[in-house]
Amino acid sequence: MSDIREIQERIASVRDTMKITNAMYMISSSKMKQARKKLAETEPYFYAMQGEISRILRHVPDLRHHYFDARSDIPAEKRRIASLVITADKGMAGSYNHDIVRLEEQILAGPGQHKLFIIGELGRQYFSRHGMAIESSFQYTVQHPTMHRARLISEMILNMFTAGEVDEVYLVYTRMDNAMSSSAQIVQLLPLKRTSFEIMKMPLNMHRETIDLYPDAESVMSSIVPNYVKGMVYSCLVEAYCSEQNARMMAMQTATDSARDIIRDLSVQ
Repeated sequence: MSDIREIQERIASVRDTMKITNAMYMISSSKMKQARKKLAETEPYFYAMQGEISRILRHVPDLRHHYFDARSDIPAEKRRIASLVITADKGMAGSYNHDIVRLEEQILAGPGQHKLFIIGELGRQYFSRHGMAIESSFQYTVQHPTMHRARLISEMILNMFTAGEVDEVYLVYTRMDNAMSSSAQIVQLLPLKRTSFEIMKMPLNMHRETIDLYPDAESVMSSIVPNYVKGMVYSCLVEAYCSEQNARMMAMQTATDSARDIIRDLSVQ
């Protein structure tokens, strides 16, 4: 049996660790609240962009635009598939990074020529360690999701899609389901799908608003879609950041509770 001095030293050590985990919990809580506020302030604008795309498609149902081109003539094994993977820069967040990596590995296991775009240091290290070629990484983006960074990412992705360098673009990130849970998601960013915009069919006897599109519908769509894609990227960056902080909060809460249990057992001993 350990002597009293050894037990007291271990209690002090565990108590110091508990202070650290509790502080990390408070920091993550504060960061998550700030990020959620930032997202809430900008979401209405991008929902309006989505609504305008739906409105144009409703009025011009036969519209053909390259952002909606699925390039169905390209066989599956020759399709160039780009994945924008959002992981964390740091660990100590439970299964947060593992879930994202697992989803991306499912995409890589499928047919096609894959391109990896990594946001997050842990993701970059993981895929580099496994011999995966990484097209580009955006350092310091995960911890500071801003509109400027989202614009840089979306412009690069849109330019590659327009130039035919990629045929499909996917976002792999973690979405906040509610205040307590989150889940890893795969979202197809490009090409856009008409079904994603919930085009409502209106009765024939219902009044339809009149809209004018200058200089034409294709030009208006070319202006709106980049803003919509930028909003999607920004939203996913902030959602992933909130999910990371939430996962870290839960991990630190579990660690703090375990420390309390250890201290109680040692005190009894």
